Amino acid sequence: MALLSVIRRWHFRDQLSIREISRRTGLSRNTVRKYLRDDTVEPVFKVPERPSKLDAFADKLSAWLRAESTKSRKQKRTIKQLHADLVSLGYDGSYGRVAAFARDWKADRQREQQTSGRGTFVPLAFEPGEAFQFDWSEDWAIIGGERTKLQVAHFKLSYSRAFIVRAYLLQTHEMLFDAHNHAFRVLGGVPRRGIYDNMKTAVDKVGRGKDRQVNARFSALVSHYLFEAEFCNPASGWEKGQVEKNVRDARHRLWQPMPRVASLEELNDWLENRCKDLWQTIPHGTQPETIADIWAEEVSKLMQVGRLFDGFVEYAKRVSPTCLVHFERNRYSVPASFANRPVSLRVYPDRIAVVAEGLSVCEHQRIINRSHDRPGRTVYDWRHYLAVIQRKPGALRNGAPFAELPEAFTSLQRHLLKKPGGDREMAEILALVLHHDERTVLTAVETALDAGVPTKTHVLNLLHRLTDGKPVTPPVIRAPQALSLSQEPKANVERYDALRKLKEARHAS
Repeated sequence: MALLSVIRRWHFRDQLSIREISRRTGLSRNTVRKYLRDDTVEPVFKVPERPSKLDAFADKLSAWLRAESTKSRKQKRTIKQLHADLVSLGYDGSYGRVAAFARDWKADRQREQQTSGRGTFVPLAFEPGEAFQFDWSEDWAIIGGERTKLQVAHFKLSYSRAFIVRAYLLQTHEMLFDAHNHAFRVLGGVPRRGIYDNMKTAVDKVGRGKDRQVNARFSALVSHYLFEAEFCNPASGWEKGQVEKNVRDARHRLWQPMPRVASLEELNDWLENRCKDLWQTIPHGTQPETIADIWAEEVSKLMQVGRLFDGFVEYAKRVSPTCLVHFERNRYSVPASFANRPVSLRVYPDRIAVVAEGLSVCEHQRIINRSHDRPGRTVYDWRHYLAVIQRKPGALRNGAPFAELPEAFTSLQRHLLKKPGGDREMAEILALVLHHDERTVLTAVETALDAGVPTKTHVLNLLHRLTDGKPVTPPVIRAPQALSLSQEPKANVERYDALRKLKEARHAS
């Protein structure tokens, strides 16, 4: 009726001609006259039905969109991927038509959710020290000149909204435990509750309602820090909306432009300092103070952190005959006395520890190689093979663990292997580090090389002097070129005659 009303107003009130009205509306003059004669019903123009190439695939595409809507953001297929899948089924239409269909489908779904009440939410309020929220995200940084994908842990106190961000290379249990240790240290304590989604590093199985089968190691973390873990309903991110928003805000606060650092440790130090600086400038939102001011009020309500949680993940391994254990396609050496024996491997974010019989046997810096195209690496500690070379000294010549000996040992080995039995002497010298400080043995070897006497006997002599506290080199005595007597002797033979005049004494014959 709106168009009919406009036409009648133009003609009867503004005195416009039918030709002018036809020009303005784009309608024919006969249609305008019809509107002016009959002022009760406005004709409805029928849009002719034009068949689309997508009509035959509309049901299939709707089913796909419905299935994708239940997946997480990282697992959803893009519209381009859906278009490619339709093409494989025989669709020969354009990508734009598929994208338009997807937009209309999402708009209809959103209207349905708003109508049913799912699009409305209740604002939440928290008490000081009541809860924190946790979430993971994926971001990028340039580490050591290489663009690296990171798994970022986000913590946020629900009352003060103080947040801390820490980056890792993997999203595994040991990374989760380490993130909690650092977060509670920076935030100044532990709240009474923690709010999580149903991440695999914490939940083994999602049951009906709030029933969850929680991972055993995560339960140990919760028990250690004495807080209650609560898990959101599946696909209900609004239940921890504060940290979800923090993930979005952190992208332009921390990751744009992309940070350039030399190591992951340097990146995490920068992130920690940057988050604390942001506390000073970001307003709280519901209160006029900044986040730092409200956090200073909340920190007294947090439980103080005592001993940090020993956040390792343990695996049962068996040491190979070459004294190696395998983990994540990498190999790490173990002392030869544990060859062919079972051990426990405790994995930390930055290191691995080998434990046997309740004692720590050795530790190595952990190697994380996320590319399956690259071969695994082998990490040797030559000290682990000293017991083997005592029985097989010839292995020193081409033994892979001894390729990276200290420079002093390498130089001594070159001298000793030139003579018969030199490999055994070298094996005995290396074995000295089992009973003496390695730095002391290296000093003795360096001194022997400087003196030009690279022999086992001289090294042992110097080592004994060092361990006994004696100087390695003898003191320098500055003597004159020639000695002179203070009283020159005189040649006087008359002294012999004086001896004859003495009273003769009886001598034993």
